[in-house]
Amino acid sequence: MLLDYLLNNWLEFIGVVSGLVCVWLLVKENILTFPVGLIYALITVVVVARANLFADVLLNLYYVLMNAYGWYYWLYGGSQQRQHGLLKPVKTTARTNLILFALTIAGSILMGWVFAEFSAADLAYADSFTTVASFTAMWMTARKHLYSWIAWFVIDVVQIALYLLKGFNGESGLFLYAGLYTVYLAMAVIGFRSWQKSMLEES
Repeated sequence: MLLDYLLNNWLEFIGVVSGLVCVWLLVKENILTFPVGLIYALITVVVVARANLFADVLLNLYYVLMNAYGWYYWLYGGSQQRQHGLLKPVKTTARTNLILFALTIAGSILMGWVFAEFSAADLAYADSFTTVASFTAMWMTARKHLYSWIAWFVIDVVQIALYLLKGFNGESGLFLYAGLYTVYLAMAVIGFRSWQKSMLEES
């Protein structure tokens, strides 16, 4: 039965595996997280498009671009953020956090309204929140900001609920993604602690 499920949802399975590897490499501050993330994002574009989660389609197209940007930034960017040639994690300022929060909420409401009014998107506002918040979190990740892990934790909670609801409504392949985001919750905690420890050691 499990084999049949995986055969029927093989693309989702590959997405789950590449997503887990991507986040684990990110926890370890390994730059290979970005090429693996590119694979994950491209697969997920197809998966969520099939489920009519249009905001998630936009999100994962953005992930493709931000994985390329993060790859470049971790290699060559952030001259003031480097120690012994390696990019170190940094904390965002309170002002930056406030701006990012305000932009995320405003963007979520606007995107949710557009999808609710002009498309057949399901769960438009919840889907839009995870999308816009992930725009923010992915930018923070690409710049190696410690608090990106807090943003990912909140996103994961909402995303699990969204995928479970879609799964119970007939999109069975999304149960794999709900399971993936449950693991992401734990990895967000591990990632925060790991990067925080890295910052303390470097200072």
